[in-house]
Amino acid sequence: MNYSHEVEQMCPLKKGCDHGPAPIPEEGKWVKAYEIRDISGLTHGVGWCAPQQGTCKLTLNVKNGVIEEALVETIGCSGMTHSAAMAGEILPGKTILEALNTDLVCDAINVAMRELFLQIVYGRSQTAFSDDGLPVGASLEDLGKGLRSMTGTIFSTKAKGVRYLELTEGYILSLGLDADNEVIGYKFVRVGKMLEAIRHGADPKEAYEKNIATYGRYDEAVKYIDPREE
Repeated sequence: MNYSHEVEQMCPLKKGCDHGPAPIPEEGKWVKAYEIRDISGLTHGVGWCAPQQGTCKLTLNVKNGVIEEALVETIGCSGMTHSAAMAGEILPGKTILEALNTDLVCDAINVAMRELFLQIVYGRSQTAFSDDGLPVGASLEDLGKGLRSMTGTIFSTKAKGVRYLELTEGYILSLGLDADNEVIGYKFVRVGKMLEAIRHGADPKEAYEKNIATYGRYDEAVKYIDPREE
């Protein structure tokens, strides 16, 4: 260790009280975190790219400083989706410090990693007060049937009004309108469950029809429109 001349000339003084870092809540315990391996928790974070053209929701399950599970969900450019695939390969097995300093190519994923790092090391994880945290694989509970991301896609203009395209329930097939042309319900297909049934051998037409449902006062509508065509 090199010291400047000014410091060399100073007389030493004894340090006063040092109680270490303030404890943070981690998986049902209060932990004084001195090193990266002292950090555990599962949490989510959102990041965005520099031109703000896309975003990433990142979920990490960290045990003893090491990422044991990663769920990467992105919306934006096609490059972002492929970067997400790479991030899914890279993140598990790294410490959160390693991951923070890994170029995950996509700005949005890098920013999400930064936000998660800050949350976890400050004890703001979603499992802060959960005994032993959550098992590896818990992030899959964030996904819908058939392990598809929950997505909401709505298009609207002042001139023509709103078009629901996809919601948590699924892919919107038609909108039900009342006498004033206001949306009062919609018909949708549960894409995840439909594809799951097809994968398990169901007839595609039958699987499609079995997974169609409605929401709201759809049956009371006086008019129905295809939100993508009308």
